[in-house]
Amino acid sequence: MASYIMISIIILVALFISEITSRISSEPIFDENYGVIWGYTHVENHASEVQIYLDKSSGAGFESKQSYGSGFFTMQIKLPDKDSGGVVTAFYLTSVEDGNRDELDFEFLGNREGKPYTLQTNVFAQGIGNREHRIYLWFDPTADFHTYKILWNQHHIVFFADNIPIRYFKNNINFGVGYPSKPMKIEASIWDGSDWATDGGQTKVDWNHAPFRAYFKGFNIDGCQIDKNSGTIEPCNSDKYWWNSKRYWELDPTEQEAYNIVKHHYVTYDYCTDKQNHPVTPPECSQQ
Repeated sequence: MASYIMISIIILVALFISEITSRISSEPIFDENYGVIWGYTHVENHASEVQIYLDKSSGAGFESKQSYGSGFFTMQIKLPDKDSGGVVTAFYLTSVEDGNRDELDFEFLGNREGKPYTLQTNVFAQGIGNREHRIYLWFDPTADFHTYKILWNQHHIVFFADNIPIRYFKNNINFGVGYPSKPMKIEASIWDGSDWATDGGQTKVDWNHAPFRAYFKGFNIDGCQIDKNSGTIEPCNSDKYWWNSKRYWELDPTEQEAYNIVKHHYVTYDYCTDKQNHPVTPPECSQQ
C-alpha cells in the first residue's frame, strides 16, 4: 500500500512539471521583496538564500515589504534537521491585526530525531481560527528544499506541498463562513513552540541540539500589491491577474485526485472530524 501511494504521488508530481517550468523566471534577491523584522542577529542573508535560526536567546523572522490582496505565494524551504522537537518553522500570510486578523498558515512542527515532521495548516478570518489540519509529509523536509505554496483568490484558498494540494478552503461567505478579506503580508519565522507544538507540548526543545536552522529561497512574489491601510481588496479580484483566471477557480481533476490521496493517507488531524472540540460540525466542512 505504501509503495502504491508513493508511486501515485510521484506520477501526480510529474504531471505538474509543465506548469512548474512554464512559471520559471529570474529570481530576485531577498532584499528586493523582504526584510528582517525580528531576531536580526539570528539571520544569515546570502542574497538568493536566507537562513534563520533558533537558539536559547532568540528565534528570527522576516516579512514582505508589501501587502497583498490575492496571489499565488511561494517559498522554498529546508527545515531544521537533527532533534527538532518543540521547534516551529512557519511560512504564512497575515494581516498582522491582533484579535481580528486574517491569516493563512503553514506551520512545520519539529519532532524527535527519526520521527516525522507534522505540517499544520490553519485559516483565520476576522480573528476566528481553530481550523487546523495536520499531515505527515511523504518526503523528508530536512534533506533538501521543497516548495510550499498558498493560492488565495476570491474563490478558494489552496495550500500546496511540491505542487500537490494538501488543503482546500472554499469561499463560503454565502453560508456565513468567514473568508480572508484584508491585505496581508508574507511572513516566515522560527521560534520555540515547546508549550504546544510536539506531542501537545509534552516534547520540549532540546537546546543541546541548537542552533536550529531553517533555510529559505525563492523570493519572487506573484501577488496583487495593495496598500495595507486599504479598506478593500476588491481591485485584487481582477481577472487581469493569472491566479484569478478560471483555471484557478477550483481544483482540476488531476489536482483533485492528488488531494484525495493526501486526505485519505496523510492527514493526521482534521478539525472537521474533531467532535470533542467541535461538537457542532462547522458549516464549511461539508464544502471542503
